[in-house]
Amino acid sequence: METDTSSAPESPRKRRARRRRRVLIASAAGCAVLGGVLVLLPRERAEAPAAAPAPAPPRPAPGPKAHKRGPVTAGVPAALPDLVALIGEREAHLRGHPRDAPSWALLGSAYVERGRQTADAAYYPKAEKALRTSLKVGSPGNAPALEGLAALAVARRDFAAAKRWGESAREAAPKRWTTHAVLVDAYTGLGDREAAGRALDRLLKLRPGTPAVRARAAAVYRDLGWREDAAAQISDAVAEAGAPAERAAYLEQAGRLAFERGDRDGALRSFREALRADPGQRAAQAGLGRTLAALGRTDEAVDAYRAALAGAPRPEYALELGELYESLDLGREAQAQYELLREQVRGAEAGGADEELVLGRFEADHGDPWSAVRRLRAEWERQPATAVADALGWALHRAGEHGEALEYAEIATDAKHGGGVRSALYAFHRGMIEQALGHDGRAWRRLTEAQQINPYFSPLLAPVARRALAELGEPSEQGPPLP
Repeated sequence: METDTSSAPESPRKRRARRRRRVLIASAAGCAVLGGVLVLLPRERAEAPAAAPAPAPPRPAPGPKAHKRGPVTAGVPAALPDLVALIGEREAHLRGHPRDAPSWALLGSAYVERGRQTADAAYYPKAEKALRTSLKVGSPGNAPALEGLAALAVARRDFAAAKRWGESAREAAPKRWTTHAVLVDAYTGLGDREAAGRALDRLLKLRPGTPAVRARAAAVYRDLGWREDAAAQISDAVAEAGAPAERAAYLEQAGRLAFERGDRDGALRSFREALRADPGQRAAQAGLGRTLAALGRTDEAVDAYRAALAGAPRPEYALELGELYESLDLGREAQAQYELLREQVRGAEAGGADEELVLGRFEADHGDPWSAVRRLRAEWERQPATAVADALGWALHRAGEHGEALEYAEIATDAKHGGGVRSALYAFHRGMIEQALGHDGRAWRRLTEAQQINPYFSPLLAPVARRALAELGEPSEQGPPLP
């Protein structure tokens, strides 16, 4: 897909030539039906005692204290202890005020964030019930509940639903900036970078210079391939962040960007600093494991991954740890992680989450490639994002369909098709596909590109890339330039 630079966010790179358009495959799904019954809140919870409710006034009680409520309502990362306190307070309040629509919306949004942070999809059905209850008991145009349902759909990786809910919230409250932030995520998940750019433009106008908006801009710029701009934005977000949990989230994002460009030392600093700011930052722990593995400190890497999985059992962390074990010839330990991945996927699916992308990636390399192809074809039909194109192309290659595989690899890596992000993994995948097709010159250049971007991109696959380059040798002719 072409990036329309007239609608892309402001950047020094907007003067570049316009990219040609890639036709996206639109996903079609039925609109969710509003309604439902009031959620029956538990009077006791095992995870944390409820905060004592304030004396009930004639009208619904005021919201929780600003330091608890702020992160959920202000669009910035929240600390898990604050979320626990907020959930307990709103549950207690709603038992006495079951028609308080704003509190239902706030509770639902807090459930979404808790489920996202802990990778516990069991919170997602609870969030959906609370948000739909807010719609039922609230006034028409309940933007907080609509936005909460959009955020829930993003957490579940249902980006078509996120788009519908988010656009409804935007229609109800056009100047509610957090809605535009969620729409950036929805459009990105659908592979619609032009719409993501327009949403970011609006976000930048509504909340210019705020750390949360800078972090969203960094993510968009990264997907466009504007690495320097992305790094500058996230650096500013870190410097301007307020609460420790917010700063930790932006440091984790900075660490990911550093690792993607092969800067192991920079990634290590960012991930460690994130964990100092917020020891519960599980994504930073997984990033630390990734970086330590790249540095050859594998025992420490394993410990970091285990800590991440203990607090947030995400399938992608289990996949990365399994591949680290496999690279160390620890087959039994690797298989245990792969079984854990399958179990985690089942749990996520029970909560309504879509984990087809990570399951497809796993099946392509460690299971049944044709199962991966079937899963990822369906995912591409629903949500044609760049990451899905790359995964589908690789699955087709692993299944022996190299010609069709190259079509999707081109979508993932060529600017003219919509691929903008500079990914060593994507370049490796395309290089191996081209080698299988006998395009040795192009394969050599793609595999060299992967090494230049990040020679440590995977403990299992980076050595494969090096061996393939050695087999290809130096090309005798320069050949056509890379697209």
